[in-house]
Amino acid sequence: MMVELAVYAGLFITAFVAATILPAQSEVLLVGLLVANRYDVGLLLLAATAGNTIGAMVNYGLGRGIERFRSRRWFPVGPSAYARAADWYQRYGVWTLLLSWAPIAGDAITVVAGAARTSFWLFTALVLIAKGGRYLALAWATLQW
Repeated sequence: MMVELAVYAGLFITAFVAATILPAQSEVLLVGLLVANRYDVGLLLLAATAGNTIGAMVNYGLGRGIERFRSRRWFPVGPSAYARAADWYQRYGVWTLLLSWAPIAGDAITVVAGAARTSFWLFTALVLIAKGGRYLALAWATLQW
């Protein structure tokens, strides 16, 4: 039981980190755990989605205070990625959050959403749909293969 809890917690942490400041491959870990066929698929999806969504919420918070942090070395989004995401967000609005699952650009979009003062609840709903949908599609594809 403790090992299973550690597996779900590890996936949660990996997914959280993947959405914030450090590179991580939560998709690879999820696929590996699914292939192992030892863990509850629903709990794996819940752990990955929750971790990645909460990580995006951290990006949103960074976006709210972006002017203070944007020049810091540890800031998760580079200037050019931020500018592209800001242009996209300005052009297409909150619906770009449905692309928050995408590598690099998705993280930048979540930061820009915070800087744009997007409603936190709308942000959370769209990011949850995007990130949960990505993990669900990945799980489906893995289990079909």
